[in-house]
Amino acid sequence: MKVYYDKDADLSALRERRIAVVGYGSQGFAQSNNLKDSGCDVTVGLKPDSPSRAKAERAGLKVLPVAEAAAESDIVMMLVPDEVASDVYAREVAESMTPGKYLAFSHGFSIHYGFIKPPEDVNVLMVAPKGPGHLVRSEYVRGAGVPCLLAVSQDPTGDTRRLGLAYASAIGGGRAGVIETNFREETETDLFGEQAVLCGGLTSLIKAGFETLVEAGYAPEMAYFECLHEMKLIVDLIYEGGISEMRYSVSNTAQYGDMTRGPSVVNDETKRRMRGLLAEIQSGAFAREWMKENRSGKERFRRLESETSERQIERVGRRLREMMPWLAADRLVDESSN
Repeated sequence: MKVYYDKDADLSALRERRIAVVGYGSQGFAQSNNLKDSGCDVTVGLKPDSPSRAKAERAGLKVLPVAEAAAESDIVMMLVPDEVASDVYAREVAESMTPGKYLAFSHGFSIHYGFIKPPEDVNVLMVAPKGPGHLVRSEYVRGAGVPCLLAVSQDPTGDTRRLGLAYASAIGGGRAGVIETNFREETETDLFGEQAVLCGGLTSLIKAGFETLVEAGYAPEMAYFECLHEMKLIVDLIYEGGISEMRYSVSNTAQYGDMTRGPSVVNDETKRRMRGLLAEIQSGAFAREWMKENRSGKERFRRLESETSERQIERVGRRLREMMPWLAADRLVDESSN
């Protein structure tokens, strides 16, 4: 595994080129502002009626319609959601992908599964921060950075890796480390982590624990604190020092319960189901299902989203968080500006 840092990057070549960042969501907000602060010539590409337009302009960024931004730039970074990226590319970007230009992504989904197929004479790269955009921005502002993955899919000009490394450095990745990978590995491991552990697995575990306690007659507030609120305390310990350091920090009782009872909840059957999820990701079945869901209007997506917001754990959580105003201080996400 190759790891690069700021000392390995040459930003001069990047600063000589014009960059279009398409989209101003979490990553678009972070990367465009970090690029600007690193001395790069960056334009944000948005729909004329985008609600994000005012946010980007207040940040001092140049904003143009997507097609114009792509046409006048040397590097086009696609930071719109996966499910709409292929349509945006075909409608607004493809015509501008002339020989020698650079098409960039922060997730390999569209390229790996073939939803976007750039011309062979266009350079294709990926710079993927391993953290949400609001963290990418906040870490950059405080002089640190979020590690990035770097991958090259097409390199007709022979300098795509060098330019990608410069881009990663400009958004703060070189301060923490830039790891070289490929589009397949990034895409499949990212989707698996989201589904099986970080989002799907974690939220399902939290909900199941909360409901088990409430159904057994315990107060919902107690169940919320034990199964959701305190999750951050444990995850922070694991994040800082791994599983062993977390176990060192908790009580002996908690550690013994962890080591002896945890495997009865997450066990070989869980891993078997995880392998099934991974197989769907590797075959492209999940990607096709998600794109079909988007094309059909996201009916299932919106139904599941609505059901989640109305669950008891969410209602209890909203009430309890009002009792803890300090949670709102120094929030990474401010919807009025990012």
